[in-house]
Amino acid sequence: MKTSDNSGHSSGNSSNSLWLNDIEATVEQILQRLQGDIVVALPLGLGKPNPLVNALYRRMASRPERRLKIFTALSLEKPQGKSSLEAHFLQPLVERVFGDYPDFDYVKALRAGTLPANIEVHEFFMKTGDYLGNDQAQQAFVCTNYSFAVRDMMTHGVNLLAQAVASRPGPDGTPELSLSCNPDLSFDLIERMQAQGRPLLAVAMVNPQMPFMPGSAVAAPGLFDLVLDGPGCSHTVFAPPNAAISWADYAIGLHAASLVKDGGTLQIGIGSLGDAIAQALIVRDRDSEAFANILRPLCHGELSGREMAPFRQGLYGCSEMFVNGFMRLIDAGLIRRRVFMDLDLQELALQGRLQAKPDLAALQALLERGRICSPLRPSDIDYLIKYGIFKPGVTLHGERLLLGQQAMANDLSDAGALATIEQHLLGEAWVGAAIMHGGFFLGPADFYQRLRELPPALLAQIDMTRIGFINELYGDAQGSEALKRAQRVGARLMNTTMKVTLLGAASSDGMDSGQMVSGVGGQYNFVAMGHALPDARSVLMLRSTHDNHEGLRSNIVWSYANCTIPRHLRDIVITEYGVADLRGCSDSECVQRLLNIADSRFQAALLHEAVAHGKLAADYEIPAAARRNSPEMLREHLRPWRNSGVLPDFPFGTDLTEDELIIVRALKKLKHASRHPVELVGMILQSLGADKPVPPAYLERLGLADAKSFKDLFVRRLFASNL
Repeated sequence: MKTSDNSGHSSGNSSNSLWLNDIEATVEQILQRLQGDIVVALPLGLGKPNPLVNALYRRMASRPERRLKIFTALSLEKPQGKSSLEAHFLQPLVERVFGDYPDFDYVKALRAGTLPANIEVHEFFMKTGDYLGNDQAQQAFVCTNYSFAVRDMMTHGVNLLAQAVASRPGPDGTPELSLSCNPDLSFDLIERMQAQGRPLLAVAMVNPQMPFMPGSAVAAPGLFDLVLDGPGCSHTVFAPPNAAISWADYAIGLHAASLVKDGGTLQIGIGSLGDAIAQALIVRDRDSEAFANILRPLCHGELSGREMAPFRQGLYGCSEMFVNGFMRLIDAGLIRRRVFMDLDLQELALQGRLQAKPDLAALQALLERGRICSPLRPSDIDYLIKYGIFKPGVTLHGERLLLGQQAMANDLSDAGALATIEQHLLGEAWVGAAIMHGGFFLGPADFYQRLRELPPALLAQIDMTRIGFINELYGDAQGSEALKRAQRVGARLMNTTMKVTLLGAASSDGMDSGQMVSGVGGQYNFVAMGHALPDARSVLMLRSTHDNHEGLRSNIVWSYANCTIPRHLRDIVITEYGVADLRGCSDSECVQRLLNIADSRFQAALLHEAVAHGKLAADYEIPAAARRNSPEMLREHLRPWRNSGVLPDFPFGTDLTEDELIIVRALKKLKHASRHPVELVGMILQSLGADKPVPPAYLERLGLADAKSFKDLFVRRLFASNL
């Protein structure tokens, strides 16, 4: 193990790595090793070493003669209320759920417009909606695909990588490091910089609360130049609570679940919509009859072409984001189709010739394919050990196979030799076979706890790996295009979007004003992959409307200035009102199918636009069944299933207490009414009756227990009327 001296330095387990146990000493090392400007790459989401980043930021802010440029994505911070009521409500919840998670100093400064003149922050994916109207953040935004981010970091002159890692004792007792939640870009960045002969200081900070992920996420000894492991490094992993699943989200999730092929490949995202898809898939698997009964009225009685049966072969998860929904599908046994990092084994798996663990049949199948020979060569033995077909330690001694004291003939055509091989040499489990590939993860606290507690054999089948492997179909350092194609059969690549035009283009990352809401991430790659794989489909999902201070608006529009996915890549679009299959459609057919899944309150205006622009016949009529697309219709069809618990608000639990859920519902009503004057007037009139009793704890929680001003007394009465 490492030992330390009073300087904050320690001797490490890894060649060429300097271990330190003091944050400020680590910052000093960085400043000494990097002269001049510092351009730091920080992983997306959880993988940032927050305490180290804050210390570096403060040091650079105090040295205006040196510049610091931060290149990153998704800088997470604890939620804050936008009103006094929200702030009072959130404070104890944030303390309970987010614990000692340290917010970023650079995020606070960026929000306040107080970034020092010598510090820049460039994000390629922003926390959704958080920087609308923030000129500094909008101007510094870098628009790039996730899989191009390393390339673009390098064009910015990156010379420092700082990453949070997990640690555990290795086989020899010295620490072993895992990139845990974020192997997505770091390996590629280090390797490309080395290949070009460009200097890069790689710094890791060990956070003991980070789940250790094995497999591809494990760092080779010496990967990091500096490793910080000491006081102040351990903190709560950012854990956003599960959101309640709305009526619309459940309807979308049910439609999406009916498109997933048994034996196929699945990508879903985070949030209530991802949870809705996961829950719908679980319902389909456990009770396909109930699933059909739920879905039938949402499809106007027409279920042809939908996948309704339970999962006999299971699914393979391949998603840039490994989320709680995937973990629940793994626990439910739906994500279980193994893929192999070897084309021969993968093709045998697709043929159904590989069993749950290695056997003689697999050995014979590899022999038939010419992947191995008889007698076995040393390279064959290495190959068989690598994938778990042979136990570690099998060697070739002369013309005989040897494991310990057990020797046998090296002849796969000899029945006696095969019997001995089966008894002594075959491995107990496949090695390197995965049921889930992810590039980064993010989820609620119980998701991380589940990862920490998973049996090693199951955890080994969840492979956190490079984003280039996941998001790109074409060959990279980890797998050839042929291998990826063999793994990703029957892929359903599901992404959310904000708006879809009647001609099939989608806007998922920005507004028509040019303001960026988030970023493209990997969406374009997955959409393109959905077209490149012969039996795959790209699925874009959106709620049909949105409601804000401007009133209710349709998310299906005639045209939109921002385009994330061009219309020539249109495929499947889902709203709560149905599925529009747009692949290969004429423009007129595309318009008709999207009108059928639009909210009926906006269909007439949309139809008029299409006719006016010559994309739809003047006498076209929307089918009668599609003219009932309304929230009331959804509630009518789904209410029995929600009331029975088949489609609960929180299928995977919540960090909120029952009292907090009651308060949240009331606050949401108040917030909605505050944006709609007519609704607010009605709420005020309703509140003028007799005082409704309110639990004192609720008023205390919201800072209204001692309300004296007219405003606070008025808000207190409105809150009470909504309980």
